[in-house]
Amino acid sequence: MTTFNARQHDDSSATSPTVAEDTPLLRSESSSVTARDAFPASDRQPGLVPEQPLGWKRMTCIVLSMWALIFLQASNMSGISTTQSTIAADLDAYESAMWFTSAYMISLSSVAPLAGRLAMIFSPATMIMLSSGCFAAGALVTALAPTFAVFILGRVMLGIGSGGIMTLCMILVIQLTSKKRRGLWIGLTNAGFTLGVSAGAVVFGALLPVLGWRLLFGAQAPMAALAGLGVSLSIPPFTADENVKDKTTLQKLAGLDYAGAASLTVTIVLFLYGLSGTIQPLPIALSLITLAIFLVVESRANDPVIPLAVLKSRGVLLSCFSQLGFMAARWTVLFYAPIFVLAVRGLSPAIAGSILIPTNAGFGLGGLLVGALHIRHTGSFWFPGLLSLSLFSVTLFALAFVSNAAASTGLYVAVVFVNGLCTGAALNYTLAHLLHLSSPDVHFIVTGLLSTFRGFAGSFGTAIGGGVFTRTLRDALTEGFRRLDGGEGLGKAREKLITVLIGSPAVVWKEGVLSGAERDVAVLGYERALDVLYKSAAAMCVLVLVMQAGTGWAAPAEKGDDEEFEDAVAEGDRAMEA
Repeated sequence: MTTFNARQHDDSSATSPTVAEDTPLLRSESSSVTARDAFPASDRQPGLVPEQPLGWKRMTCIVLSMWALIFLQASNMSGISTTQSTIAADLDAYESAMWFTSAYMISLSSVAPLAGRLAMIFSPATMIMLSSGCFAAGALVTALAPTFAVFILGRVMLGIGSGGIMTLCMILVIQLTSKKRRGLWIGLTNAGFTLGVSAGAVVFGALLPVLGWRLLFGAQAPMAALAGLGVSLSIPPFTADENVKDKTTLQKLAGLDYAGAASLTVTIVLFLYGLSGTIQPLPIALSLITLAIFLVVESRANDPVIPLAVLKSRGVLLSCFSQLGFMAARWTVLFYAPIFVLAVRGLSPAIAGSILIPTNAGFGLGGLLVGALHIRHTGSFWFPGLLSLSLFSVTLFALAFVSNAAASTGLYVAVVFVNGLCTGAALNYTLAHLLHLSSPDVHFIVTGLLSTFRGFAGSFGTAIGGGVFTRTLRDALTEGFRRLDGGEGLGKAREKLITVLIGSPAVVWKEGVLSGAERDVAVLGYERALDVLYKSAAAMCVLVLVMQAGTGWAAPAEKGDDEEFEDAVAEGDRAMEA
C-alpha cells in the first residue's frame, strides 16, 4: 500500500495544474509538462506513470510496433487452421495435429499471469524485449523443425512470447491512456488482435502454396524482433512497484517468488494438458494438488505472484471464469468456421481463412463502437456486459442451424459477423467492469490474470470443444461408412481413412481421394459435428451469464486520506519499535 502524509498531499494538490480528465498522456514533445503532471491523482495509479512525456514520434512507434506484435501473436492462433493439413503431412503427425494449437495456447496461458507480475518489478520495456525475443526464437525453431517434437517445442516458445505480448499490451493501454479514452484504446487493441486472427488465416492460407509453411514461420522472427525493439526504445523508463524502484537487477531477481511462480505454472500446464484431446483425469487431479501448494506458498510469501486479496475477490474470480467460458465459446467459431468452409463447402484454404474476415470485422467494430461511444468513464458496466453476452449466445445457437451445405452463404456470413460484433462489445464491457471491481494498485496483476483465463479459453475451445467435435465426427463417419459398406465392422483401410479425415478436413474435397458417396458421408459427418459443437457452446453460455451476473456492480471500498495517514503513522510506529 502506498503511504503518504495527508497534509502534504493536500498542500501540493493546491498548486498542481488544472487538467481535464481526458488530458492525454501521449503529448507533444514540445510540452514541458511531464506525464505525471498531466494526470490528476484521480486519473492515474500511484507510482505507475512514467516521468517523461510521450511525443507523437514515440506514440507512433509504440502503436505501430505493438500492433505488429499483436498481429503476429494473433495470426499464430488462426493461421495454424489453414496450414495444419500440410504440416501434419510433412511431419507425419495426423493423429497429433491438435497439439499444433494446444501447445501454443497452453504455454501462452501459463506465462500471462507471470508477465503481469514481472511488469511491476522490471520495466515494461525489458519485458517487451524478452517476450518478443522469445517469440522470434520460437518462430525460427518452428520453421527449422525436422520432427514433430521439435515443431511443438517451437510452438511452446511462440506461446511463451505471445503470453507476455498479450498481457503487456493491455498493461500499456491501461497505463498510458486516460480514463475517458481507455475504452477507445482497448477497442483499438482488440481490433489489432482480431485483424491478426482474421488476416492470419487468410495470409497463411494464401501464401502456403507459394512460400511453404517453413518460410511462413521463419519470416516472423525478424518482424517480432524489430517490433519488440521499437516498443522497448520508445517507452519512457518507469517501474510499477515503488518498493523495487532503486534495486539492482540481481536484487530484483533475488526477491522474486520463484516457488509461487513455479507452482502456478505447473498447475496451469497440468490442468490444460489434462483437457487437451481426450480428457485425462490424472493431470487434472495433480493440478488441484499443485494449486493447493500454490495457495499455501502465496499465503506465506512476502511478495506473492498473485496476492490472496485478489484471489479472494468474488468480482475478480467470477469475471475471470465468465471470461473463460465466453472466449472458449468464441474459439469454437474462430477455429471451426474455416474448417466448415474447407470440409463442407469444399473451397480452398485461402477462401476458408477469409471466412474469419466478417466475424473479426464485427469483433473490431463492436469494441470500437462501445469504447468510443459508451465506455468514456470509469464505473460499472454490469448490465451492458450481460446484454452483449446474451446476444453472443444467441448467435452461437443460430450458427448450429446455418453450418451446413444447404444454408445460404450470405446468411452464414451475416451470423458470424453479428457473433463477432457481440464478442467485441462484450470483451470491452467486461474488461472495463473488471477494472471497476478491482483496486487500481492491482490492475497489472488483474490484467495478467484475465489474460491467463483468456488463454485458457483457447485451450478450452480447442480441447473441450475439439473433444466434442472430434467424438461426434468420428461417430458420424463410422456410422456413415458402416452403412455405405453394408456391414457391421470397418476394415483397417476405413479406420485409417477416418483418422485422416478428422486430422485433415481438406482431404474431403481433394481430387482422387474419395468417391462421391464417400464424400457425402464425410460432409454429413462434418455438418453433424458442427451442429452439436455450436449447440453445446450456446448451452455453456448460460453458465457464463450466471457467473458474470454474480460479479456484482459495486466497486471495492477505498480508504480516505485520513485512513491512509493513520496507516502511515501506524507503520512508522511499528518500524521504530522494531
